[in-house]
Amino acid sequence: MRERLRATFGEDAERYDRARPGYPAAVFEDFAAGTRVLEIGCGTGQATVPLAGRGCAVTAVELSADLAAVASGKLADFPSATVEIGAFEDWPLPPGPFDVVLAATAFHWLDPATRMVKAAEALRVGGTLALITTHHVAGGSERFFADVQRCYERFDPATPPGLRLSAAADVPTTFDESDRFGPPRFRRWEWELDYSTAEYLDLLLTYSGHRALPPERREGLLAAISRLIDEEHGGRITKRYLTELATAVRR
Repeated sequence: MRERLRATFGEDAERYDRARPGYPAAVFEDFAAGTRVLEIGCGTGQATVPLAGRGCAVTAVELSADLAAVASGKLADFPSATVEIGAFEDWPLPPGPFDVVLAATAFHWLDPATRMVKAAEALRVGGTLALITTHHVAGGSERFFADVQRCYERFDPATPPGLRLSAAADVPTTFDESDRFGPPRFRRWEWELDYSTAEYLDLLLTYSGHRALPPERREGLLAAISRLIDEEHGGRITKRYLTELATAVRR
């Protein structure tokens, strides 16, 4: 299932690049010019471009050739940033170790049996594993996100009844236990984005769970969400995000 779902992101690279948000600038403040970064699953460059802009030497590995092509185009002005196509699990590590291994909303798609071991092998001793995760949390258009659960319960049978968003303070930190790394450090940022109806539907179509629905269920779900936003929420909603940066040093 993990293999199938993670492949859905490359099905519409232009939509993914257009609709997926980036990350707060503060996430990248500690990345110094000249740092050698290996990025796992760069998508269309939402984290790669800020890193390259800070002068980092970035080697990005991306499963989807279509996503990689978009990212490569955005990095044309940064000769120190390159994108290679392949699954990180199969990608041969270069001889020289990296200062940082970064995964931005991608690490959970890797094989949990091997991801920490290979990340450690890619790093120099004292190098840093940096994992960015993004959560949708309570806030923004709270009534809409409560109301929209009825749409999901109708069209997606996997939806738990009565599901509600968690407050940011209630979202637990997560980091794989590994004797290859020291204790993790966590930093968090809350932020919001406004969406028109069309923009929000565009965003939903970049999520693996929505893309994996049978077409008739997906179309019914999106139509119901569209009506809800237009008829009861004035055609615009606000979504609150929680971005977490977890870092740990290789022993």
